[in-house]
Amino acid sequence: MKNIDLGLKASSQSEQLKNRLSYRPNVFEFYTDEDDFTKEGIKKLTAAILQVKAQGVAHIILHHPMRYKGEYTELVAPQNDFKELNYFIDSSTNQLLQLSFDYNLQTLLHGSYSRHTEKMIALYPSFSEAKNVVYQKLDRYANLGQSHIMFENSISRLFYYGCADEDRFILDKKYRLAFDLSHCFIKIKADNPKLCASLKRLKSHIVHYHLVDSMGLTHDSLPLGKGKINWEDVLPLLNENASSIFEIKLANENEATEQVASYHYLIGIYNKLNKRA
Repeated sequence: MKNIDLGLKASSQSEQLKNRLSYRPNVFEFYTDEDDFTKEGIKKLTAAILQVKAQGVAHIILHHPMRYKGEYTELVAPQNDFKELNYFIDSSTNQLLQLSFDYNLQTLLHGSYSRHTEKMIALYPSFSEAKNVVYQKLDRYANLGQSHIMFENSISRLFYYGCADEDRFILDKKYRLAFDLSHCFIKIKADNPKLCASLKRLKSHIVHYHLVDSMGLTHDSLPLGKGKINWEDVLPLLNENASSIFEIKLANENEATEQVASYHYLIGIYNKLNKRA
């Protein structure tokens, strides 16, 4: 059974960094935004990375920004309609990968989101063509990033986990995968057996987890134990070699309270399962 990482998430803001590092995490995920990709922003992000590395954190992940000028960074965004957005997605991914190669980090890129996805899919002649564009981009980034890139699942019709056929299609691509449990749980309408089946199917290619609970209806990002995910069933199915963070909605972004509470909740499940063994 996978050991439980104390995996925390924060931006490069000094107050957030100080708070997260006070817990001595062994996994750290940076949430980036478009401001991190200015000349000064990259300097600040690099300094924050070096600060985390200096604390001996074994695994550092750089989460690609979710938005650019208010629009979601959707890989499905058609080039002709979203030229500036496409340029930002490409240039920011390249910058994160450069940092990942330079400092032995991981870049995390979303295959899709959900808010504006259907609007963008509608700009293509067919869904099939829209899907092909997304996977062509993922193929290119997988080739570019090699062992320094991973792709996270969505709750849209593009790049999601939980359906046997879609899981097998993704497996055949041999991508390195980031598995957000709440995204899968929402996509499959709060079906715990389907969640467990997907975790089993994709296990060999999963390199990172976002551990987060959900009621399975909306993107609620709940602390572990506050939603409907059965963590006693989930925990034995996690890839022992993958990293993980607790991606929980915080009451105060400068305090990791809910992330740390989720860590202690999962430690309790881990100890309970070990006693049964």
